[in-house]
Amino acid sequence: MNIVVVGDVLLDADISGSAQRLSPDAPVPVVDVDDVRHRAGGAGLVARMLARDGHAVQLVTVLSDDGAAAVLREALAGIVVTAGPSGAPTPVKTRIRAGSHAVVRFDEGCAPPPPPVATDEMLAVLETADAVVVADYGRGLTGDPRLRRSLAALAGRIPVVWDPHPAGTDPVPGVAAVTPNLSEALRAAGPADDATATGDGTGGGIPAALRAAETLLGRWQSRAVVVTLGALGALVLPASGLPQMIPAPEAAAGDTCGAGDRFTATLALGLEHGTALEPAVEKAVQAAAAFLAAGGVASLLQAPAPRQLRSESLDALRAAEQVRRRGGTVVATGGCFDLLHAGHARTLSAARRLGDCLIVVLNSDSSVRRLKGEQRPIIGQQDRAELLLSLGCVDGVLVFEEDTPEAALERLRPDIWVKGGDYREDQLPEARLVKTWGGETVTVPYHPARSTSRLAAALARVG
Repeated sequence: MNIVVVGDVLLDADISGSAQRLSPDAPVPVVDVDDVRHRAGGAGLVARMLARDGHAVQLVTVLSDDGAAAVLREALAGIVVTAGPSGAPTPVKTRIRAGSHAVVRFDEGCAPPPPPVATDEMLAVLETADAVVVADYGRGLTGDPRLRRSLAALAGRIPVVWDPHPAGTDPVPGVAAVTPNLSEALRAAGPADDATATGDGTGGGIPAALRAAETLLGRWQSRAVVVTLGALGALVLPASGLPQMIPAPEAAAGDTCGAGDRFTATLALGLEHGTALEPAVEKAVQAAAAFLAAGGVASLLQAPAPRQLRSESLDALRAAEQVRRRGGTVVATGGCFDLLHAGHARTLSAARRLGDCLIVVLNSDSSVRRLKGEQRPIIGQQDRAELLLSLGCVDGVLVFEEDTPEAALERLRPDIWVKGGDYREDQLPEARLVKTWGGETVTVPYHPARSTSRLAAALARVG
């Protein structure tokens, strides 16, 4: 998967220290500086977040050739950057902090620049994308006609998520989602909606957000408008269907810088993985809350947290490798797991006790249909995977498209392959494959009178 981030970059400088006295020549605090750090801002921050998460990411932007741009390139080290000339100084935003409190921010080089021009190289990178995040910070890049035509064409083929800016351009038609925050939505919708903003920052609440989203959905012709509402969560308005309010988990208070970027990046990832809009927004809301709870942009200066085991697809492979590097035992089992029942739960629990992680190798929907007929599966693969991951004994799910699990097992290479005790040796041809890398195949007790077919038949009688 290749994610391309398009948009304006800037350099963020964080100067922090302690303030325990006032200046003798003015009633202002004196900050004794003990730390100065630089980081990429704007679209650069989105790219840095995605790269830190382990995703393949490319950044399409424009850059100056001044000293601040050199520092910015260092902050973007490890990210593939394709940049045209900006024709303007690098914008620098310097935040002064005393302890946990912001004192002041200085902006340099932030005057409106001449309109930048997208190069052929920049447009070529877009054609390699599996998903696109447009991070518009009002510096004019998203107004380039050729870039807009390219983004509009891509919006018909892949997820394009557009994070707008009050000084930026309108999104191109057809993008998967546009993600203004509440103040941006009210301002973009026009005076009638902007007038509902209140001094307490609520902007008139959810009704005002919905009115603004309705206006913007018609104007922007996107497939959805998602208005982020801070501690309230996010309002999702699709082009067809009812609006949905996604509540936010309780998050720690603090500097919200970067929370919107975290939201947009996570939403794009979810849509690229095939997650429906509302569940993808839910994950994005949770990710933004977790970002704030971890300390916001300050958390990006810390070592990345170890990847959690409870994951899907390629993440399951990484989870298994993580256990293997620690010298642990990787256990796997497989099947359709259509209509999860107590027999499944007992088998999975028994399998998990045999090692240090359990990966479920799961038949895809098309695989189940070929094996069991056009009426199956009853539950789709995404829901089946989510149900499995909700069990405390399952650490990862690896979905496979083939009729048999051999190819998936070759990728996973578990130490122990587990099946229910109702299987005979001649029904497990993959056992020979498992032995080729030193693995073993075992069975665990089978619990009769519990089967998906019995449950399906019972449901059919009830229906």
